Amino acid sequence: MDRRFSELASIPDAQIFSVVFFPDRVYHAEYLNATRSSRYRYNVQEVRGKSDAMVLKGEVYFDGLFLCNFMRIECRGARLVEVARERGRFVEGQIQAQVRVASATVAADARLTMTYCPWIDAYQVECWKTLEAPVGRRHDYQVLDMMGAGGSITTVPVFDQLLDDLGAIRWINLSFREGQFAYPSGFFISDLDAAWDNFYERNVQVPNTQAPSSDQNTVRESSYGVTFQRGWYFDNVRRMAPVRYRNAMMNNGAPGSGQNNIVEMRWVLQQELGGSLVFFHEVTVPVGVVEGTHQHVGSEELYYVVDGKGVAYLGFDDDPALANVPIVMRDIFGIGPKPCRAVPVEPGSVIFTKSGGIHGIENSGDSPLRFVAFLYHCA
Repeated sequence: MDRRFSELASIPDAQIFSVVFFPDRVYHAEYLNATRSSRYRYNVQEVRGKSDAMVLKGEVYFDGLFLCNFMRIECRGARLVEVARERGRFVEGQIQAQVRVASATVAADARLTMTYCPWIDAYQVECWKTLEAPVGRRHDYQVLDMMGAGGSITTVPVFDQLLDDLGAIRWINLSFREGQFAYPSGFFISDLDAAWDNFYERNVQVPNTQAPSSDQNTVRESSYGVTFQRGWYFDNVRRMAPVRYRNAMMNNGAPGSGQNNIVEMRWVLQQELGGSLVFFHEVTVPVGVVEGTHQHVGSEELYYVVDGKGVAYLGFDDDPALANVPIVMRDIFGIGPKPCRAVPVEPGSVIFTKSGGIHGIENSGDSPLRFVAFLYHCA
């Protein structure tokens, strides 16, 4: 990252925008492995997050001289702890990461050991292109102690070509498993029996066919995708082929369901989103069509209506400002009838639903109803 960004922290005119720059600047601080010695310095060039994981790539300097390129992986482990508990085990000092690094022309896979670091309260490992000190110099003992196979600073020969050109790295896939030995029993844990945090059986939606609700459009994923592409431009997402769903989020026989109750979703961004964001898509609800009323648990979603008119349904006590809106009964997907508030929506209307909240929408106008939706994990 360009060091001139540091100056923005002290410019009064830029204070309002500090949230834009700070997350990248923080990785110039003193919390990477080799900074245990003042002889080492990192130049972190790019940072990406995905749920519990963080990936950094950049350069390592030793005694003021460029030493090599590096890639660092961090994992907070919160989700991994939960799935290990389901097996009656604890996640202790080490976990493993299955890592795939890819450029446009080269890809490589490796299994890495990640060690818990109290400095950052997370598991971490750094892959350096080389662990060899420059001619005539020796690594400091504080850093040398962390170096080697299975160490917090390691080399991965299959990544050498990719680390030669950090700018060419475009995609990293990550999945995490508990350590090789169970705590407190000490028994060996195979991959088959291990607790994994591997995107939790999530999937991405791809318009492989226009048949409504076809299994061909659901592509399973078994890892977190971290992209280092820096920008996207879509000239018109309406030209994207949609994925079509019949009776989306509706129980069989629910009011409004039927063979022609088909909603279209254009999945603009999915794995590309970082942090805890899950997707951004545009939804088209044809005239007379209903997107089923459903409840969110552990996720939040925002609808912003851009075209058409309709009626949205919210849980009857979700928004206190709607206390005077009449109550209607709606069939909630997977749950059954519950009281809701019915509110009109038009271009500019926003529906924001927190975990535990209920929402759904139907087109009651005479033209297609369209809204864009952001969904992300909140827990």
